[in-house]
Amino acid sequence: MQSGGASPMPTSLVTPRTSTPSMLSQSTTPPPTRICVYCGSSAGKSPKHVEAAQALGRAMAENNIELVYGGGTVGLMGEVAKTIVSINGPKAVHGIIPEALVKWERDDTYADKKDANGYHVPDERVYGRTTVVKDMHTRKRMMAQEVLEGGAGSGFVALSGGFGTMEELLETATWNQLGIHSRGVCVLNIDGFYDGLLDWIRKAVEEQFLKPGNAGIIVTATDADGAIEALRNYKVSEARYGLDWTSE
Repeated sequence: MQSGGASPMPTSLVTPRTSTPSMLSQSTTPPPTRICVYCGSSAGKSPKHVEAAQALGRAMAENNIELVYGGGTVGLMGEVAKTIVSINGPKAVHGIIPEALVKWERDDTYADKKDANGYHVPDERVYGRTTVVKDMHTRKRMMAQEVLEGGAGSGFVALSGGFGTMEELLETATWNQLGIHSRGVCVLNIDGFYDGLLDWIRKAVEEQFLKPGNAGIIVTATDADGAIEALRNYKVSEARYGLDWTSE
């Protein structure tokens, strides 16, 4: 995914025009578990990255976990989405993509179909529901909001990716540190891809730029089942900042 800069916190959202049922319903039925997956719109050099994306999709589907993601149909994004749809159907996946990125993070399934607003969207039968939004800020807020409204075990997982994936991951971790949300944040560390990030976190603690207790805001896993389990068992850091965001 591409980076769009710091976005407004999810608690500032109003209900968007394209709303999911969970945003509107007051049902007593427990909400589904939702995981927002941050990952690259490229497949990566090693086939291990694609294999990890597919494995995460299968594990999520087997556990009836819904996917929220950046809406692309290429690279790791497309692999996670179409894997889940192939098992649990289109309603299990919601992609959210800015209009400007449609021509970059898409495959040929965008060619013929348009949504109610005239935007080209991929085949829902292959990639699930897609919402096209105006900008990166809206994309990130909506993805985060769906996770915050999800059931137990909902959270954020980062597969391998570039600048955009890293920006989304660290912003989500920062929101957790500031007390904006308390959902788990996990990196799926494939073949040591995130070793450098984990070294940086340890160095930040050593140099006293990060509280030791907050080093665990980002948890790690090396396989799909481990990532899902890490979110289920996620413990909120007691070192987080006790800030009140209710007036925002």
